[in-house]
Amino acid sequence: MKILIADDEADIRNLIKINLEENGYTVLSAQNGKEALDLLLSEDIHLAILDVMMPIMDGFNLLRKIREYNTIPVIMLTARTDDMDKVLGLGLGADDYLSKPFSVSELIARVGAQLRRSNEYLTPREKSVTTVTYGNLSMDREKCCAFKDGKPIELGAKEYKLLLYFVENPERVFTKRQLYHAVWEEDFYYDDNTIMVHISRIRSRIEDDPQKPKYLKTIRGIGYKLHYLGEKP
Repeated sequence: MKILIADDEADIRNLIKINLEENGYTVLSAQNGKEALDLLLSEDIHLAILDVMMPIMDGFNLLRKIREYNTIPVIMLTARTDDMDKVLGLGLGADDYLSKPFSVSELIARVGAQLRRSNEYLTPREKSVTTVTYGNLSMDREKCCAFKDGKPIELGAKEYKLLLYFVENPERVFTKRQLYHAVWEEDFYYDDNTIMVHISRIRSRIEDDPQKPKYLKTIRGIGYKLHYLGEKP
C-alpha cells in the first residue's frame, strides 16, 4: 500500500514516514499542497495524510481537488483546536481527523482502519478487476481516476461516472434520459441540458478536437455512444 504524507514540517513528515515504513507501507512525502497534488496525479496512492496549514495550497483546497476525481481515504492533521476546522474538513470529504500533537501509534492504527474499510467497499469482482480500458482511455474503478494515453484526465464526479458508464458499455447508443437515470439515479426527474453540458465537458478532456470527436459520438435524434475512431492500442 502506498501512502502520501503532505506536511510543511519536515520533522513530522519524517516521523510519520519512518513509522509507516516500519509497518510495511510505502511512503511518499510532500512539503506543500501543490507537490502533494502532483504526486496524487502521477502515483498510485492508496491513502493520503494531509496537514491543514501548508504553503502554496492548504490541506482544505487540496482535499477539494482530490474529491473532484478520487475517493481514496484522507486523514487530516491540524495544530488548531477550532472545531470548525474539523467540521469543514469532514464536510469536504475527509475520512478522519487528528489534532497535533498526536500519538503516532494512534495514527498508524487509523491508517490501517481506513485502508481496511475502503477495501471492504469493493466487490470481489472489483477487487480483481479495477481497471477498464477502451481505445486510449482507461478508468480505475477503485480510485475513480480516468486516463488518456496513460495521462490523468481531470473530471468532476458526475463526469467521471458518465465516462465510466460509456467505457463499460462501448458501442452502445444511449438516450439522454437513459444516461441521466444511470448516472444521477433519479427515476422521476430528467434534465436534458445537464447531460449536454457534461458531455461537452468530457469531450473537452478526452478529444483532440471536441468539434470532431473520435470518442463520444452524437447519434442525431437519439443520444450518444462511445465509438473510438482511432487506432486501438
